[in-house]
Amino acid sequence: MSTPSLSLSALPIRRLTPRDTMLCADLSHDRGWPREEHKWGLLLAAGTAYGMDAPDGNGLLSACVVTSYGPPGNPDLQAVGMVLVAARYARRGVGRHLMRHVLAEAGSTPLTLHATANGRPLYEELGFKTVGGVESLQGTFTPGSPQPRIATRPATAEDLPTILHLDGAVFGSDRTHVITRLPAFADRLRVAEERGRIIGYGGIWPNTGAEMVGPLIARDTETAVALIASLAAGATRPVRVDVDARHEGVLSWLRDRGLSPSFHNDVMTYGTTDLPGDWTRRFAPLTVAAG
Repeated sequence: MSTPSLSLSALPIRRLTPRDTMLCADLSHDRGWPREEHKWGLLLAAGTAYGMDAPDGNGLLSACVVTSYGPPGNPDLQAVGMVLVAARYARRGVGRHLMRHVLAEAGSTPLTLHATANGRPLYEELGFKTVGGVESLQGTFTPGSPQPRIATRPATAEDLPTILHLDGAVFGSDRTHVITRLPAFADRLRVAEERGRIIGYGGIWPNTGAEMVGPLIARDTETAVALIASLAAGATRPVRVDVDARHEGVLSWLRDRGLSPSFHNDVMTYGTTDLPGDWTRRFAPLTVAAG
C-alpha cells in the first residue's frame, strides 16, 4: 500500500558496500540504465557509496558513489557518480536529499560530476557549474589506414610506477587506489612508447553491451588514437569511448572508424572553477561515474 504522506527525506542514508552490488545493478535497471555489475563492483570497492533502502522493502530507493582522489583521508578532489532514484519514487526530492548529504560529507573538498541533461538542473540548483563536456561515441570499430606510427604494447607489472607517475601529473590528483585495480578490472591494458619512454597508457574493460575504452592518458592526439586502435583491435563487441569534447581530432578519427555519437554529458564542478591537471593529455576517463 502506498503512503503518500511518507517523508522520504526522513529515511536514513547508509553506506553501501560491495555486498550491495546486485541491489545497485537492480536500481540501474529500474531506471532504464544498463545493469553494469562489473562497473558497480569497482566503484563500490574504490569509492564511498551512499544509499537509501526503499520503504516498500523492494531494493534501494536511491544510490550514488563518491570517488576520492588525493592523500588518503584528506582528498583534494571527489567525483560523484551513479546518482539514481527508483522510478516509483521519482520527483519527490530524493535526489536532492542525497546530494545534500554528499555535499555535507565533502565539506570543503571540491567536487566534480558528469551530468545528463535531466540531472543538470538539480546540480545547478545546488551550486555546481559547467566547466566542460564529454562526448560518448559507440559502434563497431573498423581499423583504417594509415596505421598509427606510435608503438604500443601490453602493460606489465614493471610499468605500474611509471603509469602512476604519468597519471598523477595528467589527472592532477593521486588516484593510485583506482589505477592499481586496472590490471584485474580491465581486459587489456596497454602503454604507448617512444624511444623506450612511456608517453601514454589506456585500458579497455567489459561493460553491458559494449567494451569501454578508459582511462586514456596520452601525450597527444597521435598517441591517443594509437592506443585506442590497439585496444579496440581485439574487441568482439561494440566499442565505446567517452572523449573530452575539446579533443576534436580524436572525435573525428573515431567517427571515421565507425563509431557514432551516443550522448553528451556536461562536466560540472563544485567548490572549484576548473579541474586540476592537464586536459590536453587527458582524453577519456576510466568511467564518467568516477570523473
